[in-house]
Order: sequence, then C-alpha cells, then structure tokens
Amino acid sequence: MFFVHFQRKSMIVALLYLALAGAYLLVIPVVVMVYLKQRWYVATSIERTIMYFMVFFFLPGLLLLSPFVNLRPRPRQIEV
Repeated sequence: MFFVHFQRKSMIVALLYLALAGAYLLVIPVVVMVYLKQRWYVATSIERTIMYFMVFFFLPGLLLLSPFVNLRPRPRQIEV
C-alpha cells in the first residue's frame, strides 16, 4: 500500500515539475515576446526596467523560442 501511495505522490510531483518547466520555457516567454513587441517603442522608463528584468529572468525560454520568431517589421508597399 505504501508503494502505491508513493508512486502516486511521485507522479503528481513529476507532473507539477513538467507543468512548471513548460510554463517557464514556453508559455511565459511567448507572453513576454508579445508584450515586448507591442510596448517596446512606447514604454516608460519603469516599464522598460521591468521589460529588461523579464528578459533576464526568462532568457532560457526566449532563447529556446527565438529561432521560430520573426520580429522584423513588415516590408512597406510602395505604390507608383
């Protein structure tokens, strides 16, 4: 009985670690990227400090997602 209870508890702990790792490496960095893209040119100095902290804190996830993100501006349409 103890072994079954121990297995169930360790499975819950493993799933919790997996959920936290997924949030740290995938979910929150996507939110940070969207926020940075929308607010980069209009942010106040305090907001910019918070942005720098978020980039520092979530750098592993941002590096993991960076090959799949294109933040360059779209090309202009020049009409003749």
